[in-house]
Amino acid sequence: MSCVVPVVNYEPPVLGSAPQRVRLLRPRSSPGPRRPTSPPAPPAPVRAAAGFADAALRRVLEVIDRRRSLAQLRPLLAAGLVDSLLPVVARNSGHGAARLRHLRIQPIGTDGSAAEVAATYSRGERTHAIACRVEQVPTPTGLRWQVVALHIG
Repeated sequence: MSCVVPVVNYEPPVLGSAPQRVRLLRPRSSPGPRRPTSPPAPPAPVRAAAGFADAALRRVLEVIDRRRSLAQLRPLLAAGLVDSLLPVVARNSGHGAARLRHLRIQPIGTDGSAAEVAATYSRGERTHAIACRVEQVPTPTGLRWQVVALHIG
């Protein structure tokens, strides 16, 4: 099951630009009015994984941009992943803040306890890719989501 989850755009509109309106057109071959249909809502575990992945990837980008400390990623990422970000943070040249753009999530298995995530982010005029795998891991207080694999392009 493939599910595309739009990422909420936290950026304000460009000053002086009018909001764009979307106009739905009916195909000529359609005899009656057509109502736009939205895709069915993804199941709850997929929505939970998408929400966690969105928040986790935003924090990763904020750490790379040095807007957050590396220690804030420890609860979200598996043990070795936090330390693997040190070289990425060190080589960040500061060409503007990274902004997460699109997120696509692919559930793994049928129980909804794991998912693979592909996303794009922009920094300045360039678009980059970032991907991760999130899984539910047992803790003394119950299951929680954690990033277990991360690739930054």
